[in-house]
Amino acid sequence: MISFGSFGLKAMEPKWINNRQIEAARQALTRHMKREGNVWIRIFPDKPITRKPAEVRMGKGKGSLEFWAAVVKPGLIMFELDGVPMKVAQEALLLAAQKLPIRTKFVVRHDYAGE
Repeated sequence: MISFGSFGLKAMEPKWINNRQIEAARQALTRHMKREGNVWIRIFPDKPITRKPAEVRMGKGKGSLEFWAAVVKPGLIMFELDGVPMKVAQEALLLAAQKLPIRTKFVVRHDYAGE
């Protein structure tokens, strides 16, 4: 459910999204909107993902930190926009969706009156 803005990008499948993917999507959004309007990022990468190097024997403790990830479930609104026309918002969110590894959907707030 959209809480802050008028338009949103909704996740349609479960996945981990890392901090670099979130930042790439944010940059695509703000650049397409020419830094007008407001952007809310509703996901935060708070899950540390660790990996052991290749060809290392089992045991000897936990691997080193590889990246931080946000856990995304279907139906979660990941980004919200406001202060721009619907066409600009739709194009910006579709550009941001191309930076993410999951299927997404453009959604509009149920009480959006239009501009």
